Amino acid sequence: MLALLAVTTAQAQVSIDVAKITCDQFAAYRITDPHNIAIWLSGYYNGKRDNTVIDTQVLNENYTKLRDICITNPRLTSCKPSRGCLTRPIALSGGKEC
Repeated sequence: MLALLAVTTAQAQVSIDVAKITCDQFAAYRITDPHNIAIWLSGYYNGKRDNTVIDTQVLNENYTKLRDICITNPRLTSCKPSRGCLTRPIALSGGKEC
């Protein structure tokens, strides 16, 4: 009986290919909280630019822009034919990118 008390629950690890996340999955919380994805994307793109500073206001603005695009275009999987929408930097001023 003591052995039963020592049993712990194991948590499953899940790997996600961010390049395959669709707007529907993002906006509808189907993968995780969309803020988590936005934070990961911000870290990824800032890391590629060797930028170690987090501008939380820009992060929130980019999250809102991406969320709004995804809500109005749930089937959107790419902003350009060959690239996944969520694998691109968010820059909507002027041009339409995700």
